[in-house]
Amino acid sequence: MKRKAKKESDDFRPEYDFSKMKLVGRGIYAKRFRSGTNIVLLDRDVREAFPDDESVDEARRSDER
Repeated sequence: MKRKAKKESDDFRPEYDFSKMKLVGRGIYAKRFRSGTNIVLLDRDVREAFPDDESVDEARRSDER
């Protein structure tokens, strides 16, 4: 005879009182992560012209002079 699979219950136990829990948010490191991240999206032709970070930096420095 095969055993019947146990039904998993998605319900929380009745002793959990979520009204007393504070809202945490996105995590303790989310704010720090967002502040230290700079994302720049480049078009394909720009990516082909500047294959790495050094070439972009060099072009920007020569343009500022």
